Amino acid sequence: MSAKSISTQGDGKTFEQLRQECLQKKKLFEDPDFPACDSSLYYSQSVPINFEWKRPGELCENPEFIVGGADRTDICQGALGDCWLLAAIASLTLHKETLARVVPNDQGFDRSYAGIFHFQFWQHNRWLDVVVDDRLPAVRNRLVLLHSASNNEFWSALLEKAYAKLNGSYESLKGGSTLEAMEDFTGGVGETYETKSAPTDLFNIMKKAYDRGSMMGCSIDITSSAESEAQTASGLVKGHAYSITGLEEVNCRGKKVKLIRIRNPWGQVEWNGAWSDESREWNVIDSSEKKRILQNSMDDGEFWMEFEDFKANYDKIEICNLTPDSLTDDTKRKWEVNMFEGNWIRGSTAGGCRNFIDTFWTNPQFKLILKHADDNNDKCSVVIALMQKNRRALRKEGLDLQTIGFALYEAPADEDHLGKDFFRYNGSKARSKTYINVREISERFTLPPGNYLLVPTTFQPHDEADFLIRIFSEKAAGTILPEEETDEEKGLRRMFEKIAGSVICLDRSIQVDNSGQLEFQEFKVFWEKMKKWIMLFISYDTDRSGKMSSYELRIALKAAGMHLNTKLLQLLGLRFADENYDIDFDDYLTCIVRLENMFSEYQGTFLLLSMNV
Repeated sequence: MSAKSISTQGDGKTFEQLRQECLQKKKLFEDPDFPACDSSLYYSQSVPINFEWKRPGELCENPEFIVGGADRTDICQGALGDCWLLAAIASLTLHKETLARVVPNDQGFDRSYAGIFHFQFWQHNRWLDVVVDDRLPAVRNRLVLLHSASNNEFWSALLEKAYAKLNGSYESLKGGSTLEAMEDFTGGVGETYETKSAPTDLFNIMKKAYDRGSMMGCSIDITSSAESEAQTASGLVKGHAYSITGLEEVNCRGKKVKLIRIRNPWGQVEWNGAWSDESREWNVIDSSEKKRILQNSMDDGEFWMEFEDFKANYDKIEICNLTPDSLTDDTKRKWEVNMFEGNWIRGSTAGGCRNFIDTFWTNPQFKLILKHADDNNDKCSVVIALMQKNRRALRKEGLDLQTIGFALYEAPADEDHLGKDFFRYNGSKARSKTYINVREISERFTLPPGNYLLVPTTFQPHDEADFLIRIFSEKAAGTILPEEETDEEKGLRRMFEKIAGSVICLDRSIQVDNSGQLEFQEFKVFWEKMKKWIMLFISYDTDRSGKMSSYELRIALKAAGMHLNTKLLQLLGLRFADENYDIDFDDYLTCIVRLENMFSEYQGTFLLLSMNV
């Protein structure tokens, strides 16, 4: 049973409510949230072409939403560099149940037409219903962005518009990963394979993924921007996103030959090597098998290749596995999924990667409990996916993807949030292969049952972003979320931010990581210590004069865990006591903070000194 979608319209009205209002008023819908103006097209430059916004009825005589069923020939790329999105849409048409979710069939150009359409996308554990009007950018009465091969079919162009609205503008769709859109169409989780270093059974992995309803894409790497969308002699395009639309094995001269079917979202420009549309290889296989596989093959951007040629020419494969929410009861395989959200906040939880040990421990930490091994195995299969949220929509504010990764540690059973020393002396049990600036990074692991600690991070400290973590496992896994801040901590944070924003600038006697600034997590640790120091001072300020006797400094420091020899105590008395041998609160606090800092940096030296007392 699929989850209910949430309306994203600014006024909170649903698609059906808006459509009925328009029908009653006999007025075509105009979307106030995504108006037909330049800002919906571009945010960083003026519109380079003189676009006109046209409704389908102004572009052809008999517009239709879908003509003869939605299929991959309905996706032809226009002037926008969003081939990654189009490759995902082509894959989407192969999965009719998923397609019906993304492209609801309760709309069209019949008597219920009111100039309004809607589409559904998965975003961060929620299905969103995105409404658009049907005014589309055109030049001389022709669509110039995504369009169908049929001039009177408009579902794909309207889908692109809804996805542009979701991400803020059409320009926001320039450049991306096919996996990103596949996940937004399914709620699935992605895996990436490099063909040159892939497992030996890569064909079987892909065939299994295809059979269980996964969506797949592929691309050829470029070494410079000059190679982007450059065509090779064999008809392939570099730096371009393709859909993988089929896998087959055929008998050819007594041998099994593995084949893969690929589609170029341009709707043209195809592979011209072995097993291409008109190649002689098709003449040496059984005619019925040839007819079944080729069907009505034509120059439509789709072609077959031998799998070894595919691996030699393509560099990257993206596979989107479907989550349990997306699967029907009769699907062969399901994944159990745990999901939780968090954020990296400068001065609090943006600690950076393990290279920055002084702040790494401040990152969010999540307990993962793997109780049950896989069937017929003593290990647990787990896919961990870390996704940063809303970064494409934030491009217009000058923000882009952060460089992200994660590490997995064997967790002590009795501690909630582990400190710096744990990570200093304990290595990770698993981690992401690299830190990279993509929307989602995911890895597959095989781990023994046990308790683990998952630490998601940006590469650099202080980089802010919101994130979502999804943990897929063949057997149910438990997770323990980080504890919420107490009322005292919330009050402390408000005070901290009122005084300092995200940081307080200090001298080196107080701050921890030598940055010259004290962030909230460091401030919270310091605050706990200071409360203890204040209580010690009050206990020795017996007459409430705001001073304590220098003779009692040794006892107060010992109670604070600082053991000093007599010579050092004498020097401290000379430095901080007044003529009456009293130490006021300010001097006491300065003294103890500086000692604290010295103990943390030179602990071994002071332990030796304490033996001389």
